[in-house]
Amino acid sequence: MWPLIKFLPHKTNFHFVAFARLAAALSVIAVIATGVGFFYPGLNMGIDFKGGTVLELNTGAKPVDLAKVRGALNGLRLGDVQVQTFGAPNDAIVRFQTPAGASPADVVTRVKVAVTQALGQVRYSRTDVVGAKVSNELKLKGAGALLAAIGLMLLYIWFRFELQFGLGAVVALFHDVILSFGLIILLRLEFSLNLIAALLTIIGYSMNDTVVVFDRLRENRRKYKRMPLRELIDLSVNETLSRTVITGVTALLALSGLAVFGGESLRPLSIVLLFGIVIGTYSSIYVASPIILLWGAKKTDEAATPIAPQPARP
Repeated sequence: MWPLIKFLPHKTNFHFVAFARLAAALSVIAVIATGVGFFYPGLNMGIDFKGGTVLELNTGAKPVDLAKVRGALNGLRLGDVQVQTFGAPNDAIVRFQTPAGASPADVVTRVKVAVTQALGQVRYSRTDVVGAKVSNELKLKGAGALLAAIGLMLLYIWFRFELQFGLGAVVALFHDVILSFGLIILLRLEFSLNLIAALLTIIGYSMNDTVVVFDRLRENRRKYKRMPLRELIDLSVNETLSRTVITGVTALLALSGLAVFGGESLRPLSIVLLFGIVIGTYSSIYVASPIILLWGAKKTDEAATPIAPQPARP
């Protein structure tokens, strides 16, 4: 009876390819919806990408009165001001934009004075100022990091397998990244450098899952040379399904703990990673593999032929 994992079937026979067209239609609709979301309402850019200042403060034994902080800062004309607690009730984070032409240091001083007047003596644990020039550089470098990661994955798969395998993997990666952006837009998560790290992690996880399926597909097409490619894909996915499920569930359990207990600053990161694990598994089955079916895969890789022993000469 134990371990309980024994109750999972050792062999499955799901017909994944039979639902490939339906999955493709759903994916196309989701990608188009994300494209529309980029224009309206657009990404909720954080301080890292639109410039501004972040203050983290601690009020000691008493909880932070967020209403008083917002009221004190509303009269300073700082644009989009965000005040929220994170972790303990006496910890808060304040985000605001620096008015055009104003000195960031002067604005920070005015904000600290206003907060002190509203709450009394507080302790500041973090003060980060990001200018417009720096934020533009971060945008370019973030986009460059995502594209470079996808490009390197294409070269790796092309080198290890074949070009059509590499294209299937890259399409799946673009699919995962775009839909992750869609989740960020839908939930109005603040897009920051933390989420860039989450997207790069999703790319790595999705590629790892795709490589496992592709590797089994390559082995099976050498073993079953007369089997139709559609059946080969179903067989390969079923043979790797238990590994995929166990790995995915393990990652989901760890990220669920991070989402619940990680605090406000880590919650967007964990939410995007949770979604990425699920969508990465989906894309390995219903995006990368069907592209191999559309393109076709050669079956000319011959398996090694054992050499028959020669009789000993007298």
